[in-house]
Amino acid sequence: MTPTKRKARRPREKSRCRFCREGIAIDYKDVPALQKLTTSQGKLFSRKRSGNCARCQRLARTAIK
Repeated sequence: MTPTKRKARRPREKSRCRFCREGIAIDYKDVPALQKLTTSQGKLFSRKRSGNCARCQRLARTAIK
């Protein structure tokens, strides 16, 4: 058997949510930004689907409600 070459792993870049990355404040008056976080029926997308961090997801929830 011949030894196999292993690929060198690069450290993963830490992903940040859109609001943290761009410095956007979550405000209840910003309807277009909040519409992107909800379904057509008004239900919130999950954190995994919306890409928000836990803090921004909580702020978005209170802004939408």
